[in-house]
Amino acid sequence: MPLVAIALGSNLGDREANIAAAISSLRSLACPERPFLVASIHDTEPDGCPAGSPRFLNTAVAFDYSGGDPLELLARTQAIERELGREPSPVRNAPRVIDIDILTFGGMTLDHPALTLPHPRIAERTFVHLPLREIVPDS
Repeated sequence: MPLVAIALGSNLGDREANIAAAISSLRSLACPERPFLVASIHDTEPDGCPAGSPRFLNTAVAFDYSGGDPLELLARTQAIERELGREPSPVRNAPRVIDIDILTFGGMTLDHPALTLPHPRIAERTFVHLPLREIVPDS
């Protein structure tokens, strides 16, 4: 089973509840016999978002994935986003109830139109790499 790392962010509605609901849904994808790691929550300025966007709460989780391949995981994380009320927006990086990004999938590299692994902007985004390093220090 691959160890997957996922970033979560929310800047609309009850941000803490949105993050908690996403974590709960992601737990259902994890191998129940293995640890499910959750980083602390960080309150951050929006980065690359439209002017006037609200602040984000960001965290990361890591777990042994008990499902299929990375694209199947992507479909499941996108379904969680929809279930929690994320709506498509024509505006790039528009405010959102929840954002779930797959950062790593074991040691796999993938260059697919829908998903790049590892996530190409981990190192550029403090709000991603700080929580990730709390739970996966060698990431």
